[in-house]
Amino acid sequence: MSGDDDLDSGLLGISLSDSDAEPSDGQATAKKPSQEDRTAQSEADFQEVKRTYHVKVENGEIWKTVRLPLGPRVSKAEAQALLHAVEELYFLRRFPEGLRLVRSVVGDGGAAAGLDGDTLKTLQYYERRCNDRMGGA
Repeated sequence: MSGDDDLDSGLLGISLSDSDAEPSDGQATAKKPSQEDRTAQSEADFQEVKRTYHVKVENGEIWKTVRLPLGPRVSKAEAQALLHAVEELYFLRRFPEGLRLVRSVVGDGGAAAGLDGDTLKTLQYYERRCNDRMGGA
């Protein structure tokens, strides 16, 4: 069996080209998009956004935006906001406040009924960590 027979069989008969940039028959060469085409925002629009933009600074007050008590069904966004609030208090070393927030949600067990298992487990983890950092109070 010669090398040509292998190619005629169709098995691994893949033709390779030297350049992927060459247009195939009947196809026109695509024009490269300009920077303006890619950004789809004019310089004037950008300057307006830049002028009116205000940096969002998280300073340990996310917990104030969490609505308590939680309802029977907690949306993913509400659960994430709750976790972010507890995490923020923990990482800012505001352990008593973090512990108070977690206990207000999970303390009686009934309030946390609307939370999924992973969120509840994470909140309990932060409850233990805050308690440990405060010296086991």
